Amino acid sequence: MVKTALDDFPRPPCAELLGWRLLDARPQDGWIRLAFDGKPEFCNPAGFIQGGMLSAMLDDTMGPAVLVMSEGRLYTTTVSMTVNFLAPAKPGPIIGEATVTQLGKTIAFVEGKLMAEDGTVLATATASERLLEAARVVR
Repeated sequence: MVKTALDDFPRPPCAELLGWRLLDARPQDGWIRLAFDGKPEFCNPAGFIQGGMLSAMLDDTMGPAVLVMSEGRLYTTTVSMTVNFLAPAKPGPIIGEATVTQLGKTIAFVEGKLMAEDGTVLATATASERLLEAARVVR
């Protein structure tokens, strides 16, 4: 797998909770592919993964796409995110992909999707992300 800026960053607690794992990336294209654990604890009473958890997975896919494309120079905060839920998500592995469609000076536009193991698209999203220089972020 290609080396990315994510190799030098510790995973935050929210990524640990979601079972976030990098699968592949093309930094020059602003593209990333991740895996998440769709845990039974994330399910609603119908037995499907709750939409807020899927939204968190999408958010945790699109932000890292910008970080990878900027070679670790830029963090993001989500300004707006629109999510479309296309199919019920069952517990199990979930794959996330995101592509930076435009990287500006202060805002990035990103598209993302979540898929089941069999390729079924579960949800799609678009987001506007405010860009923050990593050197200025207080940890």
